[in-house]
Amino acid sequence: MKKRNAANKRGTMTISLAVLFVLALFPLASIGRAPATSLNIVNNSTRTIRNVYLSHVGSDDWGSNQLGNSVISPSQSFQLSNISCDSQQIQVIAEDEDGCFLSTPVTCEQSSSWTVTNDTARDCGGSLAAVAKL
Repeated sequence: MKKRNAANKRGTMTISLAVLFVLALFPLASIGRAPATSLNIVNNSTRTIRNVYLSHVGSDDWGSNQLGNSVISPSQSFQLSNISCDSQQIQVIAEDEDGCFLSTPVTCEQSSSWTVTNDTARDCGGSLAAVAKL
């Protein structure tokens, strides 16, 4: 009987230690994960937005077009989800139907909305590096 109780205690202790070990790993799993955000782009201008790119703030390291084959027509919106960030902010750059660029910084780890209007500053001929610094 004593052997059985000792075996039960060892089994319970082993299970308890295994559970504690797994629970201790949860905070470590989130350390290497980059923060993510989502962005709703609202087009309240009279121009169609043909492309949307992401970049580091103050840099011209643009990624691929986030719209794929879509466009954001006037009075329409487009939701970008699970945008991965490796810093506190990212730069969002839109290209309109005239080939002009518009940009705004977006704070990571919180959902945002960017409303593009006819008054939103555009770069219609400057360098890509200048656009990244808008």
